[in-house]
Amino acid sequence: MTAGIRAGVVGGSDFIEHPMSVVARVENLRKVYGVPGTPVCVEALRGVTIEFVEGQSVAICGQSGSGKSTLMNIIGCLDRPTSGRYLLGDIDVSSMSDDELSDIRGRRIGFVFQNFNLIPALTIRENLEVPLFYQGVPAHERRVRAEKALDLVGLGERMHHRPTELSGGQQQRAAIARALINEPLILLADEPTGNLDTATGNAILNVFDRLHDQGVTILMITHEPDVAQRCERIINLRDGRIVSDELVGAPSFAVAAEPA
Repeated sequence: MTAGIRAGVVGGSDFIEHPMSVVARVENLRKVYGVPGTPVCVEALRGVTIEFVEGQSVAICGQSGSGKSTLMNIIGCLDRPTSGRYLLGDIDVSSMSDDELSDIRGRRIGFVFQNFNLIPALTIRENLEVPLFYQGVPAHERRVRAEKALDLVGLGERMHHRPTELSGGQQQRAAIARALINEPLILLADEPTGNLDTATGNAILNVFDRLHDQGVTILMITHEPDVAQRCERIINLRDGRIVSDELVGAPSFAVAAEPA
């Protein structure tokens, strides 16, 4: 998937050249919290320009305060930039209303967090059906799509179990399936192995590897170098700026016990 790609540090209006289509692009993003010129002002992003192409797995790395979570929140339409431009596919979402952001977030972006955020009272299949219910998808189609997504992550036989009846790894698999339910343009994963032991975390990363092989575009926020090395592109942030943007070749697959 990396053939014919030219890599380098991204800055200003220069982009990495790719043969595949661009699914998201941010241009000169700035995000300021607080009042400029005061001691409580924090400039979380300082002119970040990146594009993400279809089918890539990308690790966004940096220490606490580097701006990686702020960048993910903007890409995930959970926050707005102070200035700059953000295109999701061919849609400029930079100045959308809250309702418009909520709609595009639900339909075009999938989220996986280190806390699984599953509803305890519902079965795993019902958890997956919740976002489809709010979009008005008919009951039969909700069931079919939920079961398909659970089969994709190896949880088809557990669809009628509740979250408390599953291991941590299985709950994270369910969260990944829920994120895929709408076939999003981008799958955003924020420290997806942070609450898991090493073996279970590796098994979850194997799930992401398989999704990547199937063409899913993955952006993974992490501060762990070994997790970042599972991706084919690594972007490092420091003090709100990109300090490196590199292709590292084919992902480094780890052997892990299955299922988790």
